[in-house]
Amino acid sequence: MRVLTKGNIALAEGAIQAGCRFYFGYPITPQNDIPEYLAKNLPKVGGTFIPAESEIASINMILGASASGARAMTSSSGPGISLMQEGISYLAGSELPAVIVNIMRIGPGLGGIAPTQGDYNQAVHGGGHGDYRNIVLAPASCQDMFDLAIKAFELADKYRNPTMILADAMVGQFQEPCRLTPEKPVIIPDKPWALTGAHGRPAQFIKSLFLGPGEMEIHNLDLKKKYDTIQQHEVLYETRHLDDADIMIIAFGTPSRIAKTAIHLLREEGIKAGLLRPVTLFPFPSDAINEYSKRIKKVLVVEMNTGQMLRDVQLSCTADTNVYFYGRPGGGIPFPDDIMREVKKIM
Repeated sequence: MRVLTKGNIALAEGAIQAGCRFYFGYPITPQNDIPEYLAKNLPKVGGTFIPAESEIASINMILGASASGARAMTSSSGPGISLMQEGISYLAGSELPAVIVNIMRIGPGLGGIAPTQGDYNQAVHGGGHGDYRNIVLAPASCQDMFDLAIKAFELADKYRNPTMILADAMVGQFQEPCRLTPEKPVIIPDKPWALTGAHGRPAQFIKSLFLGPGEMEIHNLDLKKKYDTIQQHEVLYETRHLDDADIMIIAFGTPSRIAKTAIHLLREEGIKAGLLRPVTLFPFPSDAINEYSKRIKKVLVVEMNTGQMLRDVQLSCTADTNVYFYGRPGGGIPFPDDIMREVKKIM
């Protein structure tokens, strides 16, 4: 059965069904539906909801809960996510699983509450200090919000790594029919590394501080091996009409939905356009883009920013591929007609 559900609510319910039992957060629009829903419903399953005094407090509470082996989550937007960057780096350095939700709002600075994709670089290329990577998932529908919430906890635990759900405010706020049951049973793995008390076992430690000669280099190289494994095994993407396409549109989140409409209309006019939508922004579908670009020599990147995913697409395409860009920053939203116009310019 499908239920008419707002994206933020679908994500919050997905977190509960994924086994999240600790939420720490501070209010900021446009993600406030998430803590509101969890404040009411998390205690019903024996969970703990704590309204923290700040985003800095929230992310450090996440670190503590995660270190004890619990599935824990926070959510925020814009300036709030910026305040969490030090804590996210600590999570990555300590190899602790956590889910961080960013319902993106416009910036820089205080900005506003309109939708954007201006936090791509911060999420994908690391907003905090040090050599680390977040796993980053990009939903484009209410169903994605539910399903990827469950996937985020799965990946966070599998790799002991912070995982971010990066959604623009439109995905968080619109409503559509959604299946609010997991596609497969949720299995929470054992966590022998967790700090649960040393009764009956030797003491163990979780830390991100390594002061011995060469220790930090070894730790960073071990993290790099993990990120390489994630890149090799966890890439997710969606394609549409690429088998015969003369131009490939690459977009994530809301622009990918709008691009689908544009592609349908373009094909009615005889223009063979297709779509590649990254679902994981890290790991990025570089190999898939490279393979398609061996045949499709025209690529249009569409984003709600000034071109942040663009660089990753350019690095993924073959050297003889022409990569174009259309962006709407600061709360602008592309329309199908806009994308069609850009495609016709290129063709």
